[in-house]
Order: sequence, then structure tokens, then C-alpha cells
Amino acid sequence: MFNDVGPLELVTLVVLAVLVFGPDKLPKVVQDVMRTIRKIREFSESAKQDIRNEMGPEFKDFEFEDLNPKTFLRKQLENEDLGLKEIRNGFDLKKEMAEVTDAVHSRESDSSSGPGASGGSVDMTKKPEDSGHDTRPPFDADAT
Repeated sequence: MFNDVGPLELVTLVVLAVLVFGPDKLPKVVQDVMRTIRKIREFSESAKQDIRNEMGPEFKDFEFEDLNPKTFLRKQLENEDLGLKEIRNGFDLKKEMAEVTDAVHSRESDSSSGPGASGGSVDMTKKPEDSGHDTRPPFDADAT
């Protein structure tokens, strides 16, 4: 709950509590706060248990933390029934990239050896489309 509270912040909170409540009332305030936190936790746990009971026996292993999308996805991806490990292990990214690189290099060397090659550079300009085709989308009379 207080994972990011450092020692300096903790000392500051204690000093402020002593100044605000005084040394004689501070133990009673701490007891009241702890009692309130304990009651809130008990209420939360009883509400969770009531919801589990109402959902039925098929949801007895249901955890409310699973409603967090990150936790849900992590659990589903680690599930062995889906076979994702086999798919992940069967996909070799280095092999795929090597094949793509080889294909690009062989295509580049083939095109540069042909007549009219421009020193291996690629023409990235947009070619004009064939003027014989209609550029407007087809009109559908039934749709209007």
C-alpha cells in the first residue's frame, strides 16, 4: 500500500501526527484508524464472498484481480490449453528475417544486373494511373 513512502516521508508523517493530535491522543487515533481499516477489509472480503456464493460453484476459483485487463491477459497467455507456447516456439523471428533479407538482396542483385538498371537505386516516385479507368466509385442506386 505504501510502497513508495521513503524514510524521510515517514518521519515527516509521524512528526505531523504528533503535532496535530498531540502525544497523549495519538495512540487512540492510531487505534481508531486501524479499527476502521480492519472493518473496511472485513466488509470487502464479505462482499467478495457473497458475490462468489451468488455466482455459483463453477466460479469458486474466481478472483476479482482477474478483472484487471493486464492480469486477465497474462493469465490467458500463460494458459497451456491454448497452445500458444508451441506457436511462439515454432515462430523463429531470426529465420524469418534472414529469409526476408536474402530475398531483398537477391532481388536487388537480380534487378541491378539487368539492362537499364540505375545503379541499384529504387524508384520511389508515384506512377500515374491508367487514364482508361474511371476514378469515381461505383454508384449504387439501391443504397441511396
